[in-house]
Parts: sequence; structure tokens; C-alpha cells
Amino acid sequence: MVQKAKILLVDDRPENLLALEAILSALDQTLVRASSGEEALKALLTDDFAVILLDVQMPGMDGFETAAHIKRRERTRDIPIIFLTAINHGPHHTFRGYAAGAVDYISKPFDPWVLRAKVSVFVELYMKNCQLKEQAALLRLQLEGGGRPAVGDGKEPAGILAELSARLAAVEEQAEALSKQLDDESADAALVATAAHLERKLTGLRRALDALEPGTGSGAASVPSQN
Repeated sequence: MVQKAKILLVDDRPENLLALEAILSALDQTLVRASSGEEALKALLTDDFAVILLDVQMPGMDGFETAAHIKRRERTRDIPIIFLTAINHGPHHTFRGYAAGAVDYISKPFDPWVLRAKVSVFVELYMKNCQLKEQAALLRLQLEGGGRPAVGDGKEPAGILAELSARLAAVEEQAEALSKQLDDESADAALVATAAHLERKLTGLRRALDALEPGTGSGAASVPSQN
């Protein structure tokens, strides 16, 4: 069973959180509420999130301050943040949002279809990255075992390599389709850069896996960094 991605919704007004849940429920992912910046930071201590929808205007710690804390943490700095604001902001206000680490900026009232589409892209990227990490972990075990199957698994090395290759091919196909979708929709630079980074990691993993094939010197292969 594929684990659902978690989406963090941060807003001090319960009715706004309810509206976001109604819009995003169709994505069939896990929606987590936070009614303040402090509550959001606590949630981020224990859970991994695909994307954060963050209200700008909140009492106490506002959206900009919350985003700054998120980006300072090693664990959370790469989580995409979409700012939601009811303010009639000018260029300076928008720049402050992007400077705080936002990948997008949406004004209220927003189009439900647009918001859902933007969030779904980040969820897809997150799921592909999770799949990539899983393949890398399997490949690392294979490398550390010197090409030998784990005791009691009943599989020959060639069978393990074929299974890993098939799984990686599925992720590569999905990543390619996602990249084409981003090109067609003229996505913003942050989305395109994230997709390109994912493709580079997939390429490195494919090369390492190919190096394990018989006759290619499996002992010299190395697992690419996943950072």
C-alpha cells in the first residue's frame, strides 16, 4: 500500500482551514491542521510533509516568521511553502514572501481548481522522491552485500537486479511524464528546478544500477548521494 503524503494547512481561522480541507480532500492525501505558526513548527518536528499552505496574516508569529523558522531547520528547509494571503499586496509584499522561501503566492479568494492543481504537483514530486529514496536504499543494500542476495530471501543476484531495474524504470517513466506536464503548463521556475533535480538523481541511480550488471565491474559502483 502506498503511503499517503501529508499536507500541512496553517491558518488561525477555523473556517479557512475547513475551506482548504474541502478543496484538497479530492487529492486523497493526509491533511494536517495548524492554527498558528507555533503549532505548525511543532507538527514539523515529528512528521514529514509534501507541501505547506501557510497563511500570511496570523496573530503572534505571522507567516513570514514561520517560514523563516522552517527554512532554518535542516529537516524542513526543502519543504515547498505556498503562501495564502487576503492582503492586497504590492511588489514589495510579494518579494518578502519569496524571500522568506515561498515557492508560490496565492491571494484570497483563490480559485479552488488552481490551488488543488498546484498542490497536486508538489505531492507528485514528493511521492516520486520517496520512491527514489526507496530504490536507493535497496541498491545500497545490494552494493554493501557485494552483489550477494540477503540470507533467506530466495533470490539470485540477477533476479534482485532485475527487480530493482524494473522499479526504477517505473519511477523514471513517471518523472518524465511529470516533467512534460510542467513544460506544457509553463510552471514556475521553482517547480521546474525541483523536477530537474529529481531527474538528475534518477540518472545517477540508473548509472549505479547499470554498473552492477555482470561484466561491468560491480565492485567499483557507488551509490549516488540523495541530498
